[in-house]
Amino acid sequence: MHWIDAGIFIFYMLVLLGVGVYFLRKNKNAEDFFVSGRNMTRWHIGLSVVATDVGGGFSIGLGGLGFMMGLSGSWMLFTGLIGAWVSAVLLIPRIHPLGKEIRLFTFPQVFEHFFNKKVALVAGIISAIGYLGFTSSQILAGAKLASASFVSLDMETALIVMGAITVGYTVLGGMNAVIYTDTIQWIVLISGLCFIGIPLSYHAIGGMDAIRNTLSRDFLSLGNVTWQTLVNWGVTIIPIWFVGMTLYQRIYASRDVKEARKAWFIAGLFEWPVMAFMGVALGLFARVAAEQGMFAQLGYPTAMSMDPEMGLPVLLRTILPVGLMGVMMAVYFSAILSTADSCLMAASGNLLTDIVSRFFHIDHDSKRMLHLSQVFTLVLGLLSILLASFMGNVLELMLYSYAFMVSGLFVPLIAALFFKKRNARAAMMAMIAGGATTVLLSIFIKKLPLGLDANLFGISVSLFVFISVSYCWPTASVNLKVK
Repeated sequence: MHWIDAGIFIFYMLVLLGVGVYFLRKNKNAEDFFVSGRNMTRWHIGLSVVATDVGGGFSIGLGGLGFMMGLSGSWMLFTGLIGAWVSAVLLIPRIHPLGKEIRLFTFPQVFEHFFNKKVALVAGIISAIGYLGFTSSQILAGAKLASASFVSLDMETALIVMGAITVGYTVLGGMNAVIYTDTIQWIVLISGLCFIGIPLSYHAIGGMDAIRNTLSRDFLSLGNVTWQTLVNWGVTIIPIWFVGMTLYQRIYASRDVKEARKAWFIAGLFEWPVMAFMGVALGLFARVAAEQGMFAQLGYPTAMSMDPEMGLPVLLRTILPVGLMGVMMAVYFSAILSTADSCLMAASGNLLTDIVSRFFHIDHDSKRMLHLSQVFTLVLGLLSILLASFMGNVLELMLYSYAFMVSGLFVPLIAALFFKKRNARAAMMAMIAGGATTVLLSIFIKKLPLGLDANLFGISVSLFVFISVSYCWPTASVNLKVK
């Protein structure tokens, strides 16, 4: 990479670290660190939500889908739009007033309110593990992008660099830094794709005639996807809008219910069609370039000789002139960091508030809680870098993390919010059974019936266990009025 590009990239990273330092001075307690003082407006929250949900994993992952299957890969983020809008209608009106009334910081605290502390502890462990894996997937996405962009940068070094930047400003500034940098990063991402990435890539490969002459018609069709794939994406991604710790933190951070709901509607539209088609289109352009032999001098003589998720960063490295390369690297690193920081905050909140605080009383308004929050964020950041070093596929790691949380937490949450009789024992056993089923099937059974995802079976087992235990041990039920 030319020194001008490197300079632009380094300057952008320093700006993000500067935001972290700024909020380091402003944060006074854990409420500032984890939920931004509960006073954020719709646009900051909405852009932060979509930046977090789409982020680097989906940016790089969508490019990989576009490379492999074309425009049909955009349906993955259509499930994000559905999840955002449904949760805006059903979840936010119940959760925001509750969070404000009893000062909730995390998602598992909802389980403590409706069930008991033991259920909340198990939920905290599941959520923390899931978001640790999700943070790792984002750091891995950044490392792939960096190693493809900087010729002399190997993957291990790239992991360390990306991890250090992400962990650095997140530890310093907390949720305030995360939300404000997310806003900056999303604006940078959309602007870069609209005005640099897409038009220059399209021109470099030869336009629509070249696309049609190089690829089969399936790549330009929205029907090049199986029903099993659509179901798998749906059962993995839609429920995350109900159990995602990063989303609960933003619900709590919103000024009121109206602002939160509008933020979710904004986020849904940005996910699909905006980001969905931008991401897969760039991946499709990379496939055309690979088939044309544009990457041969880089060691990729054919499209099949390269990792599909590397196609997009390699395309940008190949076609962009000096100066614009640095801008586009900042664009994609923006997407990656906007998700990594939020997931790291979620895992840290789970570990400190939902696990450690169960055994050691810590005043949330104290400076000690603020300092412990920063320490735990640092430790989990280092662990996520280590985990990323053992994984190779961004989208796979990300979807595994999603599935692990969804299969264990979705059914108990629905029962907590929408049923008057709530059985704590049933919730506990449903969490363990659902999560364990998904993990075991994912590890030991590669081909499931009809090609369906392990998560679907995990949710089904969780539902069966919850109903069975509720019926067999009804005395464990508690009744609470949802405001």
